[in-house]
Parts: sequence; C-alpha cells; structure tokens
Amino acid sequence: MWAYWENGGRRVSDPLYQEIFCEIYNQTPDRLGFVGDETPPLRLPELGDRLRVSSVDSSTVELLEAQTHLYRQLDRQLGTARLLPQTEGHVAQLEDILRYSLPGPRRPGVAMALAEAAALAGWQALDLGDVDRAWRLHEIAKAGAREGENPAVLAHVTAQQANVLLDVGREEEALELIQYAHKHDESRLPALLRTWLLAAESEARAAMGDELGARQVMDRAADLLPDDAIDPELPFLWLAPAHLVRWRGSNLARLGMPEAVEDLSRALGAAGESIRAETGLRADLAIAFAAQGDMTQARVHANRAAELASKGGSARQRARLANLLRS
Repeated sequence: MWAYWENGGRRVSDPLYQEIFCEIYNQTPDRLGFVGDETPPLRLPELGDRLRVSSVDSSTVELLEAQTHLYRQLDRQLGTARLLPQTEGHVAQLEDILRYSLPGPRRPGVAMALAEAAALAGWQALDLGDVDRAWRLHEIAKAGAREGENPAVLAHVTAQQANVLLDVGREEEALELIQYAHKHDESRLPALLRTWLLAAESEARAAMGDELGARQVMDRAADLLPDDAIDPELPFLWLAPAHLVRWRGSNLARLGMPEAVEDLSRALGAAGESIRAETGLRADLAIAFAAQGDMTQARVHANRAAELASKGGSARQRARLANLLRS
C-alpha cells in the first residue's frame, strides 16, 4: 500500500496520512510535496482587489457622475440607438463598485450615482421599446436612491418609471405611482422637482382622458415653476417655461385639443439641436394636426418624426406614428 503512495500512483491528500509520512521519512511537508495539495485561497485576492477598487473617494464619485451626465447629453443630441449598451455598462460598473463598497461616508454617493445612471438607462430602454428592461433598470435606480437616502432622486426615478406603465396602457396605475412619488416625502422635495412631478401627473391624466384634471394640474405646475431652470442638486432635471409649454402641448395633443398645435409649434422653434426633443415634438404635432383633420400637415410632421426616430433609434416614437403613417 505504501508503495502506491511512494511511487506517485496514489495521491496523499488526507492531512492525517501526510502527517504520518512526514514522521516516517522525517521530512517536512514541502519536501514531500504536500504544500501544493493545500487548497489555495483563490477568492481572497479577488475580494481584496475588489474592495480596493471599490474604496472610492469623493473625486471618483464626481467622475462617475460626470460620466453619467455625458451619456445624458449624448442621448439628447444623438438619440438612444448606440448609447444604451454603453450606459448599461456604466450601470454595471457602478453596481459592482457599490456591491464591494464598505459602509462609510462615500457609499451613499456611489448609490446615488448608480440611481441616476440606471434611471437614464431605463429611459433609453423605454425609448427602444423594451419595457421589461426599462422596468428592471428603474428598479435598480430606485434601490440606489433608497440606499443613498435622497428623497428627490427617489421621487424622480419613481415617477419616471410611470412612463413604462403609460406605454403598456396602465394609465391609472401610472397616475397612482406619480402621486405616490410626489406625496411620499413632499416637504423635502425642491420646487423644480415638484413642478416636474405635477407636469408628469398632468400627462397621466391626459392619457386617461381627464381633460379638466390635466389642465388644472398643469396650471399648478406653471405657478410653482421657479425662476431658475437648473437646480445644482438635480443634475438630471432641466425645466424652463418653454419645456412646460411643450409638455402642455403634448398633453393637449393626447386629448385632441386644438390649442395643442400652437403650443407645440412654439416649442418646436425653441427645440435646438436635440434629436430627442425634435422627434417627440414632431410626433406630437402630427397627432395634433390629425386630431384637427389636417392630414397634410400631420403627414409632414409624421414623416419627419419617423426619419428622426429611425436615426435616433426611437421605437417608442415610431410606434406612436404607426397609424398615421399607414393612413
């Protein structure tokens, strides 16, 4: 039996037998080749590396947030088509950093960066027509906002998730979600965000066919809108009077109201170079003109919107225009 072990025919893996062999041959374990049989701590170096990488400072968090802002700007200018994989990769990186980030003053910052990035990726997924993906990404965003303990970001990503419900025809549930996001911690929400939440509620009411409610809530939003369209605490939000005019026009177009054309035409003149903004405005104008029976203008705007939607990858806008383009 010993011969099998001595000539290598049988491996000595049991620690007890290793100890016996050391005594018999009066040798150390490494001289008998037993050291290599020990189970190596393969996971420890990897965990250590991950913990070191995840030990971010404030400047690193700022860089991660700046990367999200860059994707946000590119999304406005170029559309979603080629950006979502990059944004999702950014989200995955932030998830990994957060997963191995130890408790401390920097962890909430990483969580907030994750929330903003995942919300952007969720919006892009929705624009591509992938509602399941959009929902999952918004859930990641909400989890990040909760861990970051930021009620403003949590309210924003929660209400933005309601757009997924609107796109699948769950208007009443979308309204409930927006109202919950607004009322849950209203006293801690900045005025700019509360204005945005009211406008989002108006959109949900318009989708339900509630003309009076949609108008009243949008009027409240206009009254609440602060003078400054930018809040440094809300880098994901930019809301000026022109944006509210556009939003009101979009809501009125849903309701088939004639004044939608005027609001949307004004907004189109101020749209700038944002492919996303122009695509949405053209689609809204096409719907507004069609509601008034002007199919010539409706087709003009529908064709331009479809062209921009194809360029930017917006399956969402193409779906809105499908019936008009077939007529």
